[in-house]
Amino acid sequence: MKIIVTGSLGNISKPLTKELIKKGHTVTVISSKAERKKEIEAMGAKAAIGTMQDIDFLTKTFTGADIAYLMEAGGPENMFNKSYDLNKATTEIVTAYKKAVEASGIKKVVHLSSVGAHTDKGMGLVELHHIAEGILKQLPNDVSIKFMRPGGFFYNLLVNVEIIKTLSKGLLGAIMAIRYYGVRGFLQGKRGVMVANYGGDNMNILVSPDDIASVISEEMEKPFEGRSVRYIASEELTCNEVAEILGEAIGKPYLKWPAISNKMLANTMLKRGMNEKMVKGIVEMGAAARAGKLYEDYYQHRPVLSHTKLKDYAKEFALEFNKNN
Repeated sequence: MKIIVTGSLGNISKPLTKELIKKGHTVTVISSKAERKKEIEAMGAKAAIGTMQDIDFLTKTFTGADIAYLMEAGGPENMFNKSYDLNKATTEIVTAYKKAVEASGIKKVVHLSSVGAHTDKGMGLVELHHIAEGILKQLPNDVSIKFMRPGGFFYNLLVNVEIIKTLSKGLLGAIMAIRYYGVRGFLQGKRGVMVANYGGDNMNILVSPDDIASVISEEMEKPFEGRSVRYIASEELTCNEVAEILGEAIGKPYLKWPAISNKMLANTMLKRGMNEKMVKGIVEMGAAARAGKLYEDYYQHRPVLSHTKLKDYAKEFALEFNKNN
């Protein structure tokens, strides 16, 4: 089959491209960066250089293809851009996708969505995926769409590297250590805390990008009919279990993951100069995780867990943690 892959050579698109080529499919990878062209072609794929907002470019690229894999990029790198509107940017990209699908005549679409996309009520940052699904659902009924809803990516846990390092030293670290480990634990050198506005026994649905790529590749070779949803997960772990696994990997087996207040989390991110709308979205998403609302639809359509486990990824986390130590 002729397959279009958006997302350049990102964490999901790259392994997906490799797997599709290995299976004998003809793959065209869309990238906004001309310098990616050689790397894409070296993998055995075709490179299409252009932007996700360019409808004419997308239409030309989609024409003649059997399947388009669609995902939206542009969030994390704009965390400190105070004028950036993530929902607006997502709407612009997905609207361009919709128009290009219609104009090109492509009939099969696989869309990367997220856990939490089942509703726009109280989901915070993942509301953008609900918006995206809604736009694509406006496509004609003869366009079949598979919505892929993975859990949180393993590599998102890397935001905790600096948090753990910061709270392992200094006065604030000492205060946190005494609070969570007690005076005896503090005197024994037990310092190390991960924090969010959810924690403890709250659940994390986590997934490896490689597992997402494998599931998407699998779905592309199955029949397409109407609109369907598939959840993707590698692990179902409490915050305490995540902290235990990562703590063992970095030499802090006593590592804890307590929950802090919404206000404390928001103030911490705002003091760092983060985009106010994104801060609000992150806090609301965490509150939804704490209340169990983020995963309510996931548990009603629970998938078979994929093979990669957090203990496998913990080695990469440890490498990042030990940099510059």
